[in-house]
Amino acid sequence: MHADLDSLVQQLYDTITGLLGPRRRPGRAGRPPKLSDAALVCLAVAQVLLGARSERHWLRMVHRRLGHLFPYIPQQSGYNKRLRASAEQIALVLRALAVQSPSTFGPVRLLDATPVPCGTSRETVKRSALAGLASYGYCAAHSRWYWGLKLYLLTAPDGMPVNWCLASPRLGEREVAAELLADTPRPLLAGTTVIGDKGFAGAAFDRHVAGLDAAFQRPDRRDEPARHGDLGAIRQRIESVIDTLKGQLGLEQHGGRTIAGVWVRVAQRLLALAAVLWFNQQLGRPGRHLTAYDH
Repeated sequence: MHADLDSLVQQLYDTITGLLGPRRRPGRAGRPPKLSDAALVCLAVAQVLLGARSERHWLRMVHRRLGHLFPYIPQQSGYNKRLRASAEQIALVLRALAVQSPSTFGPVRLLDATPVPCGTSRETVKRSALAGLASYGYCAAHSRWYWGLKLYLLTAPDGMPVNWCLASPRLGEREVAAELLADTPRPLLAGTTVIGDKGFAGAAFDRHVAGLDAAFQRPDRRDEPARHGDLGAIRQRIESVIDTLKGQLGLEQHGGRTIAGVWVRVAQRLLALAAVLWFNQQLGRPGRHLTAYDH
């Protein structure tokens, strides 16, 4: 195997085919689709890695770049519809890649939250189908307000996504993070140390994590006795993972306009990150080395 997009897509396709098999989604009768679920998920990963700005842009370039691997490519409306309906398959593959990663069974988990903007104008806010979930929030890292959602992400130290969710910025970070950890399968959390930032401070949150058979650490506040220090080295890892999601994988340019659309496009980017980490582990390459797959 070589560190290139074709090899990654082929290896991922074989793995997904073995995982999904010939299953048909409930309620779908008749002939199977020309593009299998495994092929669709691989196209979704390649779209993110190649930096396609939109589905329209992607479907113009995919025939030239990956047409030799995918003889049939649906039209834009068909691709959009299949992609929005692929949430279950993407979530299943994302979890499967995490389980296959040695780093997932290490003793450390990294926890953080980051804004996912979904609109930049007042008119968008008024008309958006996301109005029931998205809201205004403040991004302390950039000292700015935004309208959208917040991504909560739990990863292994190398950035492999273990669990994640989207929530309204109005909700308390500790409450959402507690639900996320409670939703994480016990074998992927028990016996680990979860490292988060100061926003997750609170005795109740510490007790909640302990009740899940894990421990929680965060940087010390100025007004409390020294316990763990600033944890700068390990905290920098999760910040670097989020920077990769935003800078190289276009998290903030997801283009979703509905709840299902935003969810699947965020999952699409997390899966692209997981696929690169998973494939690089097989090749013995540095984890988040994405440049070999972006052309």
